[in-house]
Amino acid sequence: MRIRSGPWRVAELPTTRAGVERAFSYFTAGVRLGTVAQMVPAVQLGAARSPHEAGYLACWGAAALAAVAVSVVTLVRRRPPGTVVSVLDFGLACALLVLGPLVLAPWDRFGTWTAFQPGYALSVIITAGGVRALGVWAGSLLAVSVCYVVYLGGDVGSEMTSTAVGNVMTYVVYALVARMFFGYTRRIARDADASRARAAELARREEERRAQVMMHNGVAVMRLLTEQGDDVSRARLVGQAEVELRRMRSYLRGTDVYVSDAEGASVGLVPMVRRVCDRFADLNVVASLDLCTGLRIPAAQAEALERALGSLLLNVRVHARAHEVVVHLDDQETERGGWTLTVHDDGVGFEPASVTAGVGLREVVVGELRRRGLGVGIVSAVGEGTTVTVRSRPGPDADPPGPAHPTVRAAFADAP
Repeated sequence: MRIRSGPWRVAELPTTRAGVERAFSYFTAGVRLGTVAQMVPAVQLGAARSPHEAGYLACWGAAALAAVAVSVVTLVRRRPPGTVVSVLDFGLACALLVLGPLVLAPWDRFGTWTAFQPGYALSVIITAGGVRALGVWAGSLLAVSVCYVVYLGGDVGSEMTSTAVGNVMTYVVYALVARMFFGYTRRIARDADASRARAAELARREEERRAQVMMHNGVAVMRLLTEQGDDVSRARLVGQAEVELRRMRSYLRGTDVYVSDAEGASVGLVPMVRRVCDRFADLNVVASLDLCTGLRIPAAQAEALERALGSLLLNVRVHARAHEVVVHLDDQETERGGWTLTVHDDGVGFEPASVTAGVGLREVVVGELRRRGLGVGIVSAVGEGTTVTVRSRPGPDADPPGPAHPTVRAAFADAP
């Protein structure tokens, strides 16, 4: 049988600022109620040995009631005591220390829970380490230390001096440790929240990028379908639109995931390139693919390469005003399994340094191919056409990693 999660399952608390504050509330309640548990067994003996039994019981009851009240309030609020509660708590601890000599015999002030006042003050110091107001915390600690000196009075023998000094130092050390514990843990929680927010933002951007990659070519085809054209051209566009529609449906269903290379899936390079070129017969595409017959590449690379080649040819169709497009595959014999795909058009070209890259060139072509470990190079000049080279491995003349040609827009401008 599965035990249902409850509010006391500390291990299941979220590692957020709210979760940390709630954990602090458990810590605070545990320390305060633990102090009461240590006070209870000695109350009868303390009252019997006190010179003022009623006064002793009143002080003991005030301490126990305050500890329980602070614990309850802390657990209900799901965070440690605030400034006001801490000030009242410190005030009570100081009052109990000052009244201690009146309700305790001198020989009972050390070494037993009959004298509960110092132990109660220590519990307040530990649990008040989370007070955000540094001045309040420091002033309250100083006040408790002074009141403890008053509590010792002048009746403590010289043999107890070292113990008294040690107790004062214990207050200071525990206060500093608790302060560091609360502050450092809160900073960890803040950093964790910031990291989660950053991760969420990066995931959103990555999903936005994937959507742009998946939708870009389809949007371009749909725009072309709205323009005037002959029946043959529209028939070709309808075929391309069906391909892009299947991709968009797969993406929206969450099934458009690249096949992992580790699964051993591969795709024939030549059939894939030829299939894309056949969709653009109106561009007078000259495909020279014989050198790579039989070559297979990982399915993830094939998916990205097919989408990138389609985007390039779409842009040539819309913007380049080219008479001919040459698609050439070359087998790089110097590298086992190496290959180079070159796409050259004799269109209007552009000046890479003076224009800005859009989604198609930046993400669908360069971004996706580089994410799949392929090298991409782009060469263009006004009036001389454009050449895009894709290599199985980045070559020395490929663009450096990162966004390539951030100023390219002319011949490779994106569809709206």
